[in-house]
Amino acid sequence: MYKSGGSRRKRHCRFCENHVDVVDFRDDRLLRRFVTERGKIIPRRISGTCAFHQRVVTTAIKRSRHVAILPYTAETYK
Repeated sequence: MYKSGGSRRKRHCRFCENHVDVVDFRDDRLLRRFVTERGKIIPRRISGTCAFHQRVVTTAIKRSRHVAILPYTAETYK
């Protein structure tokens, strides 16, 4: 069965704490934190962002991929 009494610490959205409304798609250092090595976008339950900022981050990642700032996938293997 499940262990009882395990308390999880609530993750706080880093964008809400810093009062960020707009995430720039040209800021690749920030966006790489939300993308895995394989190129997948990290889900909100793992990253800890709120629903609003997760949608903003996802849109920014997709825009930066379209402009070729971030790669769509990881490097190809031979």
